[in-house]
Amino acid sequence: MATLGYKLSSEEFGPRDLVRWARRAEAAGFGFALISDHFHPWIDRQGQSPFVWSVIGALAETTERLAIGTGVTCPIARVHPAIVAQAAATAAAQLEGRFFLGVGSGERLNEHVVGAHWPEVEVRQERLAEAIAIIRGLWTGEMYSHHGRHFTVENARLYTRPATPPPLVVAAAGPDAATLAGRLGDGLVGTSPKKATIDRFRAAGGTGKPCYGELTVCWAADEAQARRTAREWWPNAALGGALSQELALPQDFEAACEPIGEDLIAQSIVCGPDPRKHLRAIEEYVRAGYTHVCVHQVGPDQEGCLRFYEREILPALASLSAAA
Repeated sequence: MATLGYKLSSEEFGPRDLVRWARRAEAAGFGFALISDHFHPWIDRQGQSPFVWSVIGALAETTERLAIGTGVTCPIARVHPAIVAQAAATAAAQLEGRFFLGVGSGERLNEHVVGAHWPEVEVRQERLAEAIAIIRGLWTGEMYSHHGRHFTVENARLYTRPATPPPLVVAAAGPDAATLAGRLGDGLVGTSPKKATIDRFRAAGGTGKPCYGELTVCWAADEAQARRTAREWWPNAALGGALSQELALPQDFEAACEPIGEDLIAQSIVCGPDPRKHLRAIEEYVRAGYTHVCVHQVGPDQEGCLRFYEREILPALASLSAAA
């Protein structure tokens, strides 16, 4: 059975709350947490977007066992890959074996803020591959220079770094991204239980590497309330195609989400208090090949969901693992 993790949603919570939910998730028995790295929330209602590296520093000092990964950082536009390499090395030194860097090709929503051109997906993937090479080159601790098609690094050396570089996992949805993740990553991050993505990742070199899947849920005392909360706080879950990579502002996402109703949201988000629905959704990720499943509870009631998973879901998963 997969290791269960908890999503620290930077779009919905400020830094102090994120630290509080991380401590609570660790106490509940979750094995890891993914923390989102955004400049903007998806919609204004979500209302937050703290600088992730400051929060990770606080997490390092207030948790003891919880592994922490970025889910995910984009090193191709808003932040130069050399700076991402330094930030991740510092986080890994603080967390002492409990940090992993998740990277991806990003969204216009966050990356346009520095005025950089937002290129087509093939160029974004090319930039990501080059950024990964830079990050790994700097993690050696040697003097490093790079003069590539998209990035330049001149005579840079990281002095603060862990004894062993942290794992670098790559986000993938489509087949080309899955191939890149298998070729260049130490693992994969995905947001849907598509077996074809895992198969492509493994065929490209990902066999034996961890796969992290993000499962969006909305626990509430009754399903009707959960559906209302999910629609209010996370309607972007139902957006299809490339919209999530191409829209520029929270207002654009709000306009795109306007026609989305609760029924459609409930097809994308597990809603309600029935443990069987949550367990079936987790099992779907496991059957697809994910080794780790990160649960993202939508909305303000994090404590209710954490308590539910602590009492209902984690013990059930432990029983299934013992019986296997």
